Amino acid sequence: MVSATVRDIAIILVALEILIMNGLLVVLIWQVWRLVKMIRAEMRPVIRDSQETVGTVKGSAEFVSTSFISPLISASGRLAGIVRSIQVIRSELKSSMGEMTPARRRSRAADTDSPQEAADSPPPAA
Repeated sequence: MVSATVRDIAIILVALEILIMNGLLVVLIWQVWRLVKMIRAEMRPVIRDSQETVGTVKGSAEFVSTSFISPLISASGRLAGIVRSIQVIRSELKSSMGEMTPARRRSRAADTDSPQEAADSPPPAA
């Protein structure tokens, strides 16, 4: 008889525990639902502000690119072209001057000074 009474009390306690656990589960589900609802409500403004910030950054980057970077690249390219042209001209002048003999250089220098002096000087030796 005692074991039957203990068994009945244990069954009643397990049933109460199941009822309490089901009640707590319902409360937990309700709290999770409220949390999801709150997060959705709070995230919409954050997402909207983030999209506005991305748009602003994109516009700023385009402005800097068109008003500063593009002209800088263009000027840099032109300057590089000018420098390279000067280098080529200098190398051509050096190579053409290097092919002349010293007498020929003197003759050419005399030709540019005055035509009369060039006529009076003897022809360069080959």
